[in-house]
Amino acid sequence: MTDWEQLFQIEWLPLGTFFNVICILIGGLAGLHLSRQLPDETQRRIRRYLAGLTVVAGSYMMAQGLYGGWKESASFWMFLLLGLIALLSVSFGNLIGTQLKLQERLDQLGQEAKRRLANSDDEQEDNRFSDGFVTCTVLFTVGPMSILGCVEDGLGNVPSILILKSAMDGIATLCFAPRFGAGVLLSAVPLLAYQGTVTLLASNLVFMRDEPMMLAIFNLVGGMLVLTIVLVIMEIQKVPLANYLPALVIGPALVWWWML
Repeated sequence: MTDWEQLFQIEWLPLGTFFNVICILIGGLAGLHLSRQLPDETQRRIRRYLAGLTVVAGSYMMAQGLYGGWKESASFWMFLLLGLIALLSVSFGNLIGTQLKLQERLDQLGQEAKRRLANSDDEQEDNRFSDGFVTCTVLFTVGPMSILGCVEDGLGNVPSILILKSAMDGIATLCFAPRFGAGVLLSAVPLLAYQGTVTLLASNLVFMRDEPMMLAIFNLVGGMLVLTIVLVIMEIQKVPLANYLPALVIGPALVWWWML
């Protein structure tokens, strides 16, 4: 185990979430000193950089899963079976998520945030603080990356997803602060409470670290989901990513059933 991995395995401390909060505060404070939002060209350039970081984070998770599966597999065919389980998990996860309308429910919250953002120029000065708080709280906490990243952090892995999310949230706060004011900074409080709680709950799944194949399938499926975020960042295609979240449960469950 490297020193870097040991740093992120101090009991259940949500260090990924702490880093997320710091990025929001830094981005917000920097944004308050801007007289206007970042130009569109600058925002597009930032999105390209974030897409590159997303590819790195997703590939890193998948590499962890593939390496762990290869190391623990007794044969090449069992390794292929692990890949098949990952594909089945994603397929059934999407089926269940679609039935539960997970993406649709998150979209409704996102539409409310978008409405507040669009109407912010017409609001009175006294309402800018609350609008910034509500808008950023919704945007920073309801996304699939919050859940996926907190589970990764709670399992004791390097929180690569939350590090990526922190960069995104920091840049978003930098863009929102000139319009909404100091309210965007306060969104760090509910984010800390929410993501810290999810990380704490996920730390109870630490037994997965003693089952390398279960951890391998989680990393493999999680990496596949993270890579799809590139399509969203680059506005290539809208992916109902939230509908795939049940795959994170189905994958380890299938491996556990297979290992019985």
